Amino acid sequence: MKLIFEDEAIRAIAKLTYRANEITEDIGARRLHTVIEKVLEDVSFNADEYKDKEFVVTANLVHEKLDVVVENNDLSRYIL
Repeated sequence: MKLIFEDEAIRAIAKLTYRANEITEDIGARRLHTVIEKVLEDVSFNADEYKDKEFVVTANLVHEKLDVVVENNDLSRYIL
């Protein structure tokens, strides 16, 4: 599988990671790790379906996976 991150997706990940660190405990780059895990969780669990294919991470996907979690303080503390 080939994993591709669009530039806007990378920017969205950076902004949402920064925001999560602002509103909860600032754990720095460790938060980035959990954010990327959250974005890629479905792909990770279904990786066999993507054998020899490309998967593109878009800003829409990042926002779909993270917006609600990051802005909900309780969810952020638990999930991220």
